[in-house]
Amino acid sequence: MPASLRELRQRRTTVSTTKKITRAMELIAASRIIKAQQRAQAATPYARELTRAVSAVATFSNVDHPLTTEPENPERAAVLLITSDRGLAGAYSSSVIKEGERLTQLLRDGGREVVPYIAGRKALAYYGFRRRQVAASWDGFSDAPTYRHAREIADALIAAFLAPVEDGGVDEIHVVYTRFVSMLTQRAEVIRMLPLEVVEGTEPPEPDELLPLYEFEPDASTVLDELLPLYVASRIQYCLLQSAASELASRQKAMKSATDNAQQLIERLTREANQARQAEITQEISEIVGGASALAEASASAD
Repeated sequence: MPASLRELRQRRTTVSTTKKITRAMELIAASRIIKAQQRAQAATPYARELTRAVSAVATFSNVDHPLTTEPENPERAAVLLITSDRGLAGAYSSSVIKEGERLTQLLRDGGREVVPYIAGRKALAYYGFRRRQVAASWDGFSDAPTYRHAREIADALIAAFLAPVEDGGVDEIHVVYTRFVSMLTQRAEVIRMLPLEVVEGTEPPEPDELLPLYEFEPDASTVLDELLPLYVASRIQYCLLQSAASELASRQKAMKSATDNAQQLIERLTREANQARQAEITQEISEIVGGASALAEASASAD
């Protein structure tokens, strides 16, 4: 049954209101992406120099540190999922959760018990709906993370890594996050955070660059004790900032698609409303002409 003119107009008004909301959310996400990218770029120099320092200590010393020692038979692995706190971001959170499920199955096939750590309400709701136990969770900062949030997560993960397996500790720590490639591409990725794999840079030094000489005070083990927690926190902050930029980009794309769909629906409803109005006018004219013809015939019969 075709909709009436009033129903079509009400639907068009509702869609127009929705379009205004999605357009506003699209503009807000676009403005916040720039700030998220700037935060990520501002944290890059610190992370780069910290990586060089950790690489120097691990390369030019023979210290066996717990954070850099590979266990022979790992039994438990922690998985940190970084998702969003809010929805309306397309497949951003679902892609991370799907990648986390794939990693979880892979670790279980390898004989490891998986201990989940959650950052973001979406993953927390996913695990809560399925009644799965979570070791720790954090939320409320997915679109604007700070170093304080990263350090809080890093301290919890390092404490679990340093604890014995018999006391609830873990042998490995993996992070699932979304890397910001471009405004159109965001990719869910997995990195192994601990045990730490320190890799020397493959790029050759500049011709005029002087390679530094390292001297550790008071000793290399103490330096590692201080640097590695900072390094892990900086890596987690990098993942949080990348995820924040990816979330905003996904939300902008989703809201732009919703705005375009709303515009197409408004145009279709406008055409249907015009057709309904035209049909009503045609019917009214036909009724008037029919009534006039009936009156004329009745007058002719009376005469």
